[in-house]
Amino acid sequence: MKEQAETMKALALAVLKTEARAIDALCARINADFVAACQRMLACKGRIVVTGMGKSGHIGNKIAATLASTGTPSFFMHPGEASHGDLGMVTADDVVLALSNSGETAELLMILPVIKRIGAPLIAMTGKPRSTLAKNADVHLDVSVEQEACPLGLAPTASTTAALAMGDALAVALLDSRGFTADDFARSHPAGSLGKRLLLRIQDIMHKGEDLPALSADTPLREALLVMTQKRLGMALIVDADGHLSGVFTDGDLRRTLDQPLDFHHTPIADVMTRNPKAITPERLAVEAARMMEQYQINALPVVDDQHKLVGALNIHDLFQAGVL
Repeated sequence: MKEQAETMKALALAVLKTEARAIDALCARINADFVAACQRMLACKGRIVVTGMGKSGHIGNKIAATLASTGTPSFFMHPGEASHGDLGMVTADDVVLALSNSGETAELLMILPVIKRIGAPLIAMTGKPRSTLAKNADVHLDVSVEQEACPLGLAPTASTTAALAMGDALAVALLDSRGFTADDFARSHPAGSLGKRLLLRIQDIMHKGEDLPALSADTPLREALLVMTQKRLGMALIVDADGHLSGVFTDGDLRRTLDQPLDFHHTPIADVMTRNPKAITPERLAVEAARMMEQYQINALPVVDDQHKLVGALNIHDLFQAGVL
């Protein structure tokens, strides 16, 4: 068993090293052809139609998804289905990105004349620069590898890794050229944690109105504790007659107060509150509230408007429930 385990580890390391060399070799191929491919895609008025058969198709599907999520409209077209009607989705305004390690995939070569007749520019990504697909492309990207990571030299491994890496290089180069932002990314991922972190704003999750533990400065400490318990935000918010935030009284303040000889029935909350507390405005991102809580080691924040009037509050549990943390 020990000998088998050592063999497994040795093979795994050999795979990673072979694939790392394959990706490293691509650096020399980020050249004029790569720039030409990016320029064709940037100039595309339609969508990037990615196509490929077998393992190349799986990689192509992922490349299409990456392009689409980073600001370059794209979809995957199966070359087998293309010759049975799906070519109707391709227009002269599109750009076709075709993947084939051999450059001789029959299903791709079958639809090649139709793509030419439609007038859509063709970018080929192959491991054979002299192949039929490469020669007929408007732009060719060389993703050839010295060897596959498979010890039999048969299963597509290093070659698919190289194609995937080249696809990522295209997507990121296009992302930057388009001025694609984090907010743009979030808009196409609204249901995921990234979307929540990037789009959710304080006003979307804050407590407000009757849910706020808002008190006047002369409220007795005992009453303030009852309100804190009822509202369950871990703090009381002290406001003046015009609704401006003047201080907070938190669970931490309570622990410190317990060490003092105070009359809880008559001591006003103003005597023990924290003045000039940290606060945040409602239009700020929820992730900024999380950052403030971490920076200042606090568990809750009052929310104020531009005139420093209290409009809401949130605590760390609200951020957890919203998927921000």
